[in-house]
Amino acid sequence: MRAAGPILTLIAAAGLGACAAQSLSSHGDWYEARSAFPPAGDRVYVCHGYGCRYTSPVTLSEGELATITAPLQVALAGPAPERAAVALSVQAFETIVGRRIGTSADRGKTQIGGGDKSQMDCIDEATNTTSLLLLLEARGALKHHRVMHPVARGFFLDGRYPHATAVLGEISGDEKWAIDSWPDDNGKPPLVQRLDKWLASRRTT
Repeated sequence: MRAAGPILTLIAAAGLGACAAQSLSSHGDWYEARSAFPPAGDRVYVCHGYGCRYTSPVTLSEGELATITAPLQVALAGPAPERAAVALSVQAFETIVGRRIGTSADRGKTQIGGGDKSQMDCIDEATNTTSLLLLLEARGALKHHRVMHPVARGFFLDGRYPHATAVLGEISGDEKWAIDSWPDDNGKPPLVQRLDKWLASRRTT
């Protein structure tokens, strides 16, 4: 197992291992490790170009914020309806941001091609979705969930392509949920899946 470290380092250096990044101790550490920034007020810093190679600041207008938060502004009966509403907010966020920074044509499941500013890998997606969730949390839009640290699965050596996701945890219990924006194109619904099932999956979807 000692040899795994250098192997994974070489893979990452080749541009293939951005999605291999593992969970750190806090949201701040996650952003710092990627030279990225958490949201600040109505401003988000959007990662794109693979592995947060580029970080574009986007200040959301009141109208844009209203569109993004609208699905969560109705009374929701519990965690499941709130997750469904969060998925709609993710779609609205990606659509708005895509127009602002040129990522509207971002394709799902992209893994290789670092440097293309119009595309995002799973590190970009996990970071951006976490930023959106933190923004929603800060605005009091989340009643049944708290924003957890992003997590990753797969190391090549275990037969799985490395992959990362944003995570929500239920306030009323211990269940955690992957909010994974990477499998589909920009503005499409994210995958919402129990985190244990997401971690156990051997697929890149």
